[in-house]
Amino acid sequence: MRKLAPFDRPAQQTPRLLTAAAIHTVDELDRTATAMLTDRGRIVAIGTAAECRDAAAAAGLDPEVVDLGDAVVVPGFVDAHAHPLMYGQLMTWVDCGPEKAGSIPEIVALLQAAAAEQPAGRPVRGYGYEHRNLAEQRHPTRFELDAVASDREVYLMNASGHGGVVNSYTFAQNGIDRDTPNPDGGEIFRDADGELTGEISDAACNMLTGVHGVKIGHHGPNFHLADEPEEHLRQLDAATQRFLAGGVTTLGDAQVSRREFDMYLRLAEAGRLELRVSMYLLSHLLDEALEMGLVGQFGNAHLSFAGIKLYADGTLGGWTAYFPDGYVGDPCRTGQLYHEPAEYTELIRKAHAAGLQTATHAQSPTAIEMVVSAIEAALAERPDDDARHRIEHCGLPTPEQIQRMAAAGIRPVNQTQHYFNWGEGVEQAIGTPGERFNPMGEFEAAGVPFTISSDAPVAEPIPLEAIQTAVTRVTRRGHKLGPDGLRVSARAALRGHTIEGAVSLGREDDLGSLEVGKHADFAVLGGDPLAVDASEISRIPVLETWVGGVRRFAAS
Repeated sequence: MRKLAPFDRPAQQTPRLLTAAAIHTVDELDRTATAMLTDRGRIVAIGTAAECRDAAAAAGLDPEVVDLGDAVVVPGFVDAHAHPLMYGQLMTWVDCGPEKAGSIPEIVALLQAAAAEQPAGRPVRGYGYEHRNLAEQRHPTRFELDAVASDREVYLMNASGHGGVVNSYTFAQNGIDRDTPNPDGGEIFRDADGELTGEISDAACNMLTGVHGVKIGHHGPNFHLADEPEEHLRQLDAATQRFLAGGVTTLGDAQVSRREFDMYLRLAEAGRLELRVSMYLLSHLLDEALEMGLVGQFGNAHLSFAGIKLYADGTLGGWTAYFPDGYVGDPCRTGQLYHEPAEYTELIRKAHAAGLQTATHAQSPTAIEMVVSAIEAALAERPDDDARHRIEHCGLPTPEQIQRMAAAGIRPVNQTQHYFNWGEGVEQAIGTPGERFNPMGEFEAAGVPFTISSDAPVAEPIPLEAIQTAVTRVTRRGHKLGPDGLRVSARAALRGHTIEGAVSLGREDDLGSLEVGKHADFAVLGGDPLAVDASEISRIPVLETWVGGVRRFAAS
């Protein structure tokens, strides 16, 4: 029997008095201080330097003074929806994103170069392409990937993470041919003649996890590809450093299977869990969770269980979000629902009845309607004024649905970098209504608190980029998405990536703002996101990131 690893013990051994040009507390009073006293990982006092010295004397502390000069301090960013292990794993794959490849031949060349350097038989995996960003304006085909390798698996993941393209070898190894039916919650795409194109989406990705890999049925896209445990730990370590470099101190892992759970426990046992992680178990584990009695949050300051993740529909990026009348860009595509409405409603009822928070991926108005209706029914059966059910992404809710979300206390968890990176593509896919993608200004006007997150690896965990995009709604290509009423202020966006993220995770009592008694988690910035021109927010450097009163990242 192994000992219980004391990974919740405060790492800070020396009390510290930190001074800066401005410290934005993001608390209810929304103060700006100039000094903060921390001890044993907690905030002891915040205000002026004199006030903090008085507090230190009263507590019998002799703090080390850390002068941050002209820097600006904000609460550590809360990334309430991310996929850390998937992100770390993709860092070992071939980057085929727009900065690396603008056409299908360029993608093939990148993958061929990687294949030439790998041992025989090892899969070749790439990520990051978005077909609307390619010169050909289409997905690659399996025949094009056959030029990479015909003796091993080749998989090119779409930027959305909800599928991609495989080579012919992958189909043959899995016994899939033109007559193979689509799995529930996924699609194996075919051309007009019924021939396999190579494109697969969502639950069809189960084939990639191997015989003994994680299987999730039709409960979501399966990106849980296996590596050796030590390799997974290295990947999670690498991802952690990227989050810290962005100023992120707390994560919500939005799709936890046994793979992720095991890796977090291993990382914690090894004393390498530097971030705080709240886990959302995927809904295929709901019955097992209830059988074990997981009927509420549990854990400690670094690793905790928060709730259940579900999927209503697919992704706008991969054109698998559910639009029953078809996409403007391709009327033959409708996307899909992962569950029939009655089945989904029962999943929500079961989780809510046990007191569990749910977080459901939903993009289209039809999918969002299914989610809102199910939550309303669950609340009618068992009222709860603080259930905090979440809708992940919540891309295109109708104004009427937003009003119902306000009444039911449903919290949207948005990713503004989605429209920063490919907002034009949403308009191409579904027409003019796509300009409302992530309508945070409408949420704010209706009194619906919104949360901003990255969905890494779908977007890089760069909170200041996400905040800038919420304020400007200007894409990477300089296109402004929708009217000004969809924008929010820098102050509201900062709250969305700090305290509102903590509320969405159920962690606002100890995270998300800089207040006495809370964990000393904060980011040190080289500029003030509340003072610079909105178009300059993403240029502000993250100088340092502190977790529990200990510096975990310092820019070189």
